[in-house]
Amino acid sequence: MSSATLQETYNTKVVHQFAVATVVWGIIGMAVGVWLSAQLYWPALNFDLPWLTYSRLRPLHTNGMIFAFGGSVLFATSLYVVQRTCHVRLISDKLASFVFWGWQASMLGAVITLPLGITQSKEYAELEWPLDLLIAVVWVAYGWLFFGTIVKRRVKHIYVANWFFGAYVIAVALLHIVNNIVMPAELWKSYSVYSGAVDAMAQWWYGHNGVAFLLTVGYLAMMYYFVPKQAGRPVYSYRLSIVHFWALISIYMWAGPHHLHYTALPDWAQSLGMVFSVILLAPSWGGAINGILTLSGVWHKLRTDPILKFLIVSLSFYMIATFEGPMLSIKTVNSLSHYTDWTVGHVHAGTLGWVAMISIGSLYALYPRLLGLSQMYSIKLIDAHFWLHTIGVVFYAVSMWIAGVTQGLMWRATNTDGTLTYSFVESLVATYPYYLGRLLGGLMVLTGMLMMAWNVWRTWQQAQGLASQPVMMPATADARA
Repeated sequence: MSSATLQETYNTKVVHQFAVATVVWGIIGMAVGVWLSAQLYWPALNFDLPWLTYSRLRPLHTNGMIFAFGGSVLFATSLYVVQRTCHVRLISDKLASFVFWGWQASMLGAVITLPLGITQSKEYAELEWPLDLLIAVVWVAYGWLFFGTIVKRRVKHIYVANWFFGAYVIAVALLHIVNNIVMPAELWKSYSVYSGAVDAMAQWWYGHNGVAFLLTVGYLAMMYYFVPKQAGRPVYSYRLSIVHFWALISIYMWAGPHHLHYTALPDWAQSLGMVFSVILLAPSWGGAINGILTLSGVWHKLRTDPILKFLIVSLSFYMIATFEGPMLSIKTVNSLSHYTDWTVGHVHAGTLGWVAMISIGSLYALYPRLLGLSQMYSIKLIDAHFWLHTIGVVFYAVSMWIAGVTQGLMWRATNTDGTLTYSFVESLVATYPYYLGRLLGGLMVLTGMLMMAWNVWRTWQQAQGLASQPVMMPATADARA
């Protein structure tokens, strides 16, 4: 083996860039979310300015958290994991740099256009066609970078985390391109090629599978790498992880119609979405249990390792969300929950409880390794962040669950003569106090992210630069990976 091969190092620069971007976008996206929560309690906070209205800031919040925060952490972790599990450097530093700056440019475009009211008005797909094209180009480049690195690997085996990362890369490309096929009318205006119920079906095939493959499959890849790594144990059942993978990606694609119960969508399509959603409970819980049982024999580490707390409690929220989702897809339950804040509580139990916590835990685990350090600047600060975030998520989700059930019951209540018992305004008055609980929970989560930013900054100062990390040969790879 040549000395050049022995001296090859991992590309830690792009991973570090995306890790820092994750923290920055997390603060921005959560701050917008807190502002929106405050607007629901004090509507005057839009100051009668069109770009500060709820209708314009809400898509900025969702895109900021899903694609800017969520996308950045997926880029960071996937490019970190693929190098270490394949024992090879990324195939191209220039391509990696393009992926980073191209993605940040796309997200900056969202920050500018959405408050200006430039939108396709499609859930999670609000960005107009120039930004959609840029995202598609960056994503294809990312796929080339990721799969090219796997092809170049020095080991025959492809670790299961890369299976999940690979599935999310392919599926998100398919979803984004198909749902955003439009006819441009001018620079910042376009019309979908779909219409009516077909447009709705395409949109929620995209919308729910965005949750499935971006906000679930990609984060399960993190779970399969960082939970065993942090616990110092092999994954509980590698066979179960393979079954989990194939079951999940085979079933998830068909669950989207449950967003369209009691609409113009054909009844058979609604029922199909409901059935597949209920079936999803099995692989979802199977994967979560696989992650949790990885701690078998080392449960005591939860007392002293706040990073492991983030990772394991995130799986608990994943189990909550993936039980609640199939339940809400059942038509009789959906007739009570749909259009209520119960759905908001469900979404945020998943995003803040599962997605954010597994992301934060993974970043706390990988960040010091990028700098050649053994741990973050302050473990106590990580522990404080964990408790603040966890309590904040509980405040948020429980407030919305109570508000949602209250709304659903009031909206469907009727008098003996068939008239509605309550007016819509009365339901608003009844749920109004819970919006304050929602705001409190959001503030706690945002405060935790600010604490994380401080911890990351101090860790960077402590290291004073990225560490040059030699690629570990398969025969000599050790815990430093």
